[in-house]
Amino acid sequence: MIKTGSLCTITPSGSKDDSGSIMDAFKQCGKNGQIDIVEGDYTIAKVMDVLNLENCDISIKGKLTWNDDIQYWVKNSISVTYAQRSTAWRIGGTNISIQGHGKALFFGNGQKWYDQNRGGSNMAGRPISLTLWKAKNVFIDGITWRQPQFWHTFVAYSENVTMTNLDMNATSNSQWSTVNTDGFDSWNSKDIVIKNWVVTCGDDCISIKGNSSNIYVKNVTCHESGAMCIGSLGNPATTPDYVDNVLFEDITAIHSSNAAWIKTYPGRGHVKNVTFRNINFQDVNQPIYISPCIYSYSNCDASTLKISDITWENITGTSRYNVAAGIHCSAAAPCTGLKFSGIDIKPKNGGTAKFLCSNMNKDSGLACTGTCPGNWKQQLSGNA
Repeated sequence: MIKTGSLCTITPSGSKDDSGSIMDAFKQCGKNGQIDIVEGDYTIAKVMDVLNLENCDISIKGKLTWNDDIQYWVKNSISVTYAQRSTAWRIGGTNISIQGHGKALFFGNGQKWYDQNRGGSNMAGRPISLTLWKAKNVFIDGITWRQPQFWHTFVAYSENVTMTNLDMNATSNSQWSTVNTDGFDSWNSKDIVIKNWVVTCGDDCISIKGNSSNIYVKNVTCHESGAMCIGSLGNPATTPDYVDNVLFEDITAIHSSNAAWIKTYPGRGHVKNVTFRNINFQDVNQPIYISPCIYSYSNCDASTLKISDITWENITGTSRYNVAAGIHCSAAAPCTGLKFSGIDIKPKNGGTAKFLCSNMNKDSGLACTGTCPGNWKQQLSGNA
């Protein structure tokens, strides 16, 4: 690492661990400075915890490869509090830009993690690739991810974050699925803009979690994913979760589980003022979906987490089976203010689409064709 005035320039060391040089650059140029990670191949063998940045411009043109020492990462990845998750790289502070110039590549050696996990549930210590933590006024652009270890990105306790022109892909090359390789998750954050992403991830493409507000998502293409999702929320039930003012628009979902949906546990809080607009999809298992008891499918009518003022506008495409929408709202807190317009969903193998609805307002504009039971699954295995 070479420091010239307020500029720290990092060059790759070869096959050695480059995390120390990168951390040194942040230490010396993280306040009122610039950090330039030039082209080349970098090895990241240790966690990078970079907090309290101020007025820092970061340029990345190289390939950063996180090594596959699973034992190290499990023991040392940095806690991010939410659901016992942890991260390999945590960035926080004020007035931060991270420019990838369309050249930056983050390679997580994820295949080692996918095979180790063997299709199981979340493995403790399996790290998120990049986390924004207590960050304010952040701009991220032009970065590519391949084979992340876990989630690609997580934004927590942050505000005024813009993330544009990102390319993400988590694809397993073995018999074992990736499991929980979300593209983006927010939590306890506000004022976020996401534009111009392409994501292949096998799980939620964009997931808005508890206590998130004022979020705008535009022009995102999701392959093999959960597309646009609110949730999960309401877990633990003792802690209320709130989501307000979210707009998803101009979204494409291809061969995905869902397209525009909300998932909660039987908890407390609310989801309010969310719009799904101009969502186009091909071969989606169940495009529109609401569950107040996701995964357990029990105590579904006991949840008091209120879902209201949700709009689906211009939702078009093909469903894998004949159920276009499965909406079960809690009997203890029925959905209100749901609005549907421009809904054109056709089963890909022909027939008439079904719209199943329970405990929601009658003036929604959706022609419900039947009731939706509480234990209605997120993904179907055939026609209803």
